[in-house]
Amino acid sequence: MERYLIAIDLDGTLLYDFDTIDESLAGFLRDFGKTGHKLVIATGRPYRSSRFIYDRFELDTPIINYNGLLVTNPKDPNFPEINFTVPKEVIIDIFQHCQEHLRNGFSEVGDHIHLLREEHAIEPLLHRAEDTVVTVGNLAETLKEDPHGCILIGWQGHGKAIEEYITTKYQGQVLCRIWNLSGEFDSIVEVFTPESNKGMALEHVAKYYGFERDHIIAIGDGHNDIEMITYAGEGIAVQNAHPELIEVASRTLPWGPRDKAIQKYLEERFPQNEHAE
Repeated sequence: MERYLIAIDLDGTLLYDFDTIDESLAGFLRDFGKTGHKLVIATGRPYRSSRFIYDRFELDTPIINYNGLLVTNPKDPNFPEINFTVPKEVIIDIFQHCQEHLRNGFSEVGDHIHLLREEHAIEPLLHRAEDTVVTVGNLAETLKEDPHGCILIGWQGHGKAIEEYITTKYQGQVLCRIWNLSGEFDSIVEVFTPESNKGMALEHVAKYYGFERDHIIAIGDGHNDIEMITYAGEGIAVQNAHPELIEVASRTLPWGPRDKAIQKYLEERFPQNEHAE
């Protein structure tokens, strides 16, 4: 049997909300992960809000968090960890100079959240776990280590102003993107380092396991999946994916997360008689 490395995005690809996953889908992926193929989670989420999926699938592979800024393997101490950060001085500067545009924001060091102010409406963005440490206050005072970028929650319609400050001031030293949302949260801006992305992270994992690109599959839906999709030999977009992702994907599926797109694709791509080790 030919073995493949298969990278799967979570939100909008595998999951249609924060933590709902069909038990039959979870069971399918648990079984599929034991067939000789390597399943890898590749998400923008922190580890704290993706580990329940990792555990539920009974994975022993690396997990790609923060869109490739952090890559670890909880089951393999020999795996060479990736841990990219943004200088804390840059994050503090952005928060200070964009105050008039900022409704809220936060930055993370590992799973430690540095939050500008408590606000119930943004709780889904924080992905708090029971043991999550949250420090609230001015980041100039609370942020003592270099973080994995930050999330800036602008007032409605202020995203472009935040983006303009970052791109003009830092000229590619740090990057940012506005999330493709609407309504009151149409101005969420993510700040990250140009040193890594999901594609670079997947390449790191592939080299560790010895996979060539023609034996790598990546499945996603968002703009942050573009590098991963283009790196993989087979780049798959799910239904309603970002238009720019669809442009570079090898194939766009007619299914989304509510249709169990991942399961349907893998069943089609790897017929049952090929699942045995």
